[in-house]
Amino acid sequence: MRQLTADDDLTHEQSLLRDTVAQFMANEVSPTVGDFEKRCEFDWTLPARLREFGYIGGFLPESEGGYGMNHMDFAVLMEEAGYCWHSLRAILNTMNMAALLLARLGTPEQKERYLRPLMNGQLRVWVGITEPNHGSNVAGLETKAALVGDSWVINGSKLWITNGAISEMGILMAKVAPTEAGGPHGITAFIVDSNQTDFIKKRVHTMVLQATTTSELTFDNARVPAGNVLGGVGQGLKNILLALSFGRLSVSAGAVGAAQAALDLSIDYAKTRQQFGAPIGSYQLIQKMIVDMRVRTDASRQLVRRAARTLDRGNSGRMECSIAKLYSAQAAHEVADMALQVHGAMGYSRDYPIERIYRDTRGAIIPEGTTEIQTLIIGRELLGLSAFGTGAG
Repeated sequence: MRQLTADDDLTHEQSLLRDTVAQFMANEVSPTVGDFEKRCEFDWTLPARLREFGYIGGFLPESEGGYGMNHMDFAVLMEEAGYCWHSLRAILNTMNMAALLLARLGTPEQKERYLRPLMNGQLRVWVGITEPNHGSNVAGLETKAALVGDSWVINGSKLWITNGAISEMGILMAKVAPTEAGGPHGITAFIVDSNQTDFIKKRVHTMVLQATTTSELTFDNARVPAGNVLGGVGQGLKNILLALSFGRLSVSAGAVGAAQAALDLSIDYAKTRQQFGAPIGSYQLIQKMIVDMRVRTDASRQLVRRAARTLDRGNSGRMECSIAKLYSAQAAHEVADMALQVHGAMGYSRDYPIERIYRDTRGAIIPEGTTEIQTLIIGRELLGLSAFGTGAG
């Protein structure tokens, strides 16, 4: 059972936000998660219902439809989403990255058409960066765009795209020819409206985040209107890198929430499960695992909050967000692994949350930059020497 205690890191308003959201998740969302997971579907009524808490674009200024929330507020929200349902956290992350890019880069017409319904939870979106041959190396993308008349003709494919097969709109990263590009890599962001552009959408089933409709998108001479460029031709790499720290903070905070959920379930189970005439929590080895789980969870939370405070001070937070992502994602899966051990065979059951938490925390180690990429980013920040080429974050 979730135990919400006083938290000196949070203001009174943030504590109230946390407690209110936690109660909503416990009462309105958690009881439905198991059924949606079994159907590999998401509850698309949730974005609109979560809008009032600031879950969609709450960090944007009021002029853009947001609440002017800071990064610490956002970390609190994402931790509670991760605690409840990692697929929810992942979908909210995608929606918020799209909202951030539209708000920063969109024309007034683009904002009116796409940002407004997105902020109201009425638009399903995807962000298309990763390809079959390229993930961490954003600068190496192979999807091409060429201007032909009044349209951009897109050729290429995207893989592991959250919501891709079911969304009404997406933001696609593609390369344009050097003669058309204003940036060194030619990468450009395009708004892809499913009502305007025909392309192939295919769901890809994975072991993680089974409610998020992970997808492969194929573009074969797909036409995107010239007015759907987002943020300027050739400026896509610079623009997407601006959103990476934000995305890493989201993943990190969600990982903390999942770890806390695994810890809370394990404490309850260790108190009630009887073996050899005593609760298993009375045995030293079980207590050792519970303590290790608590230490990892607390350490992860502090790293996430340090990253949030760094961003709130107006700094890039590149290293702090990478450290938070590197540690918290790995720690969450370690906590989930120990939780499964505490639960024994019960942990394998798909009727119990530990199995899902175990899978989903493993999945959080890869998105928004793998463990290896985070390590190289941190090393570059510390040493001033790059161990990889440009475009990796």
